[in-house]
Amino acid sequence: MEGKIGLWEILLIVGIALLLFGPSKFASLGKSIGEGLRNFKSAVKEEDPAKKDKDEEKKDEEKKS
Repeated sequence: MEGKIGLWEILLIVGIALLLFGPSKFASLGKSIGEGLRNFKSAVKEEDPAKKDKDEEKKDEEKKS
């Protein structure tokens, strides 16, 4: 069972981080990570403008045919 992180290990890491950073810093750190993940997801979901232009050109060509 080497290499797997269990519940107790995660709780230990969170407890040490809480002691090092304190509750206020720990909360702001979590908020920052959450905002970063949200921004990353929205950036991944956005379409590439160059790809969008190519798709529109293909649709225009299909309509002309």
